[in-house]
Amino acid sequence: MGSPLVLDPNSICRRSKPTGGAYTELCQTQPEIIQKVAKGARLGIHECQHQFRYQRWNCTGHAKSLSKILQQGVLNAVTRACSEGDLLQCGCLAIKSSSDSPKEQALGSPVPALQDQRWEWGGCGDDVDFGYKISRQFMDTRTRKGKSDIRSLVDLHNNEAGRLAVKTNMRTECKCHGLSGSCTLRSCWRKLPLFRQVGNHLMQSFRMAVRVMGGNDGKSLVPLDKEVFPLSAHSLIYSDESPDFCMASRRVGSEGTRGRVCNGTETGPGACDWLCCNKGHEEHTLAYEENCQCQFQWCCMVQCERCTVRKEVNICL
Repeated sequence: MGSPLVLDPNSICRRSKPTGGAYTELCQTQPEIIQKVAKGARLGIHECQHQFRYQRWNCTGHAKSLSKILQQGVLNAVTRACSEGDLLQCGCLAIKSSSDSPKEQALGSPVPALQDQRWEWGGCGDDVDFGYKISRQFMDTRTRKGKSDIRSLVDLHNNEAGRLAVKTNMRTECKCHGLSGSCTLRSCWRKLPLFRQVGNHLMQSFRMAVRVMGGNDGKSLVPLDKEVFPLSAHSLIYSDESPDFCMASRRVGSEGTRGRVCNGTETGPGACDWLCCNKGHEEHTLAYEENCQCQFQWCCMVQCERCTVRKEVNICL
């Protein structure tokens, strides 16, 4: 994929040796964290492929940098590993009780539903700040190293936007305590958002991405559209228009659309005319077997027959 993050931990560390810095330090002193980084990178790639499944570029190919996609995956995997006890450097997040309700602390606004109930912080909260620190240390190091060109500034901004997508979507979970489920007391804790929720959030940000240019000081970014100001830290940004990704090209990180499955009855993204770049498509019949007519047998088995299923699919030429 052109990025060491999608490889196994040993490959990440082998590639990091010439560069030094945070990569080498993590590999030498905390190799178990590198394993979680690699896991998070794969998680980010899979989510990216889901979100772009109907686009001409579907998160596959020879992309030189997938850091903007991987940020939330790395942060998510490292933070979850803390809560699950897989890393000695971190654990569950302990939050001190206060006069505000859990949702008030999380949202910064009153929540009437919890105002009349007793509550306390408890459970196993996710230490998102530790995951944030590791993600920032690992993902931003190479880009930060003495560079201030517009591409580096865009990458750093989008790296941060990916991390904020996780932090700002943290959710509060509570458990009721009391006789017969009366919920006279609640224990609450902060948890990571569902990963699909983060992916959906970033896909929406992608559709609303802001085009920018370099500022006069050479260290800032300015939206091309004068009405988009100030630039939000949560926004995804770009400096150049994307190619059409119709043809395979290592330079732009595209495998092209030949061989992709398209929809012959729809219009827009995923439709054959659009996805195949007006080069045509062929209809194929796929035959495969699957379980069918399943019945529960006492006790305790499910018995199924095997049925042949045929499916018509359209393939881009």
